[in-house]
Amino acid sequence: MVYQKLFSDAGFGEKKLALLIDPDKQDPKQLILLAKNARRAQVDYLLVGGSLLHRDTFRETVQCLKKETEIPVLLFPGSAWQICPDADALLFLSLISGRNADLLIGQQVQAAPLLHQTSMEVLSTGYMLVDGGAPTTASYISQTAPIPANKPEIAVATALAGKYLGMQLLYLDAGSGAQHPVPAAMIRTVKKEVGLPLLVGGGIRTAEQALQTARAGADIVVIGTVIEQDPEQLSSLTQAVHSALHYAG
Repeated sequence: MVYQKLFSDAGFGEKKLALLIDPDKQDPKQLILLAKNARRAQVDYLLVGGSLLHRDTFRETVQCLKKETEIPVLLFPGSAWQICPDADALLFLSLISGRNADLLIGQQVQAAPLLHQTSMEVLSTGYMLVDGGAPTTASYISQTAPIPANKPEIAVATALAGKYLGMQLLYLDAGSGAQHPVPAAMIRTVKKEVGLPLLVGGGIRTAEQALQTARAGADIVVIGTVIEQDPEQLSSLTQAVHSALHYAG
């Protein structure tokens, strides 16, 4: 089970790296090469999805990844139709940082009957957008304001609400195209006060930023845009995240 492994790793302080793949930005040849590079770099998870997709290649992307690598494939759905039973698990996202009812519960109601017909593992995830210094597709499409980067107390209150609502995971996201990542102080405070397994992504462009994100308390560091721009960084980013275990120890 994906959650049992994820929860166990977080409990032992093992830091993991997830590569977020946007199906719109990969042709079949690029996707195969990316899967091989991810396996070689020892990436821990592959996330598939996006806030806005223009091409109908979602299931094709998941199936290709499952064929080319043994890395667990997790869905990161931007809407109810981004469901593929070939994946290992789905992050059942609820945008708890916003007040858009459709992304708090509306899309989830539409997706639930479809998920019920699959054997895919479903991971209840409290999703929180954090201001990364620039407007992002996620904030625009969701029509919600991100949590201010200098207000960790708001992030903690929001994360606690997610925990008390029964969320299994938390995801702090500065969003694709963010100018800077989620602040370490916010990550550290949320992890300390809430304790749930924590994913953090958005604005992470260097191995040092990935390392600091993991050291601050992220159990899974999520990268995406930087690899689209420079695939050669994948190994160094993964190594940096994995090394945070030794630092914590």
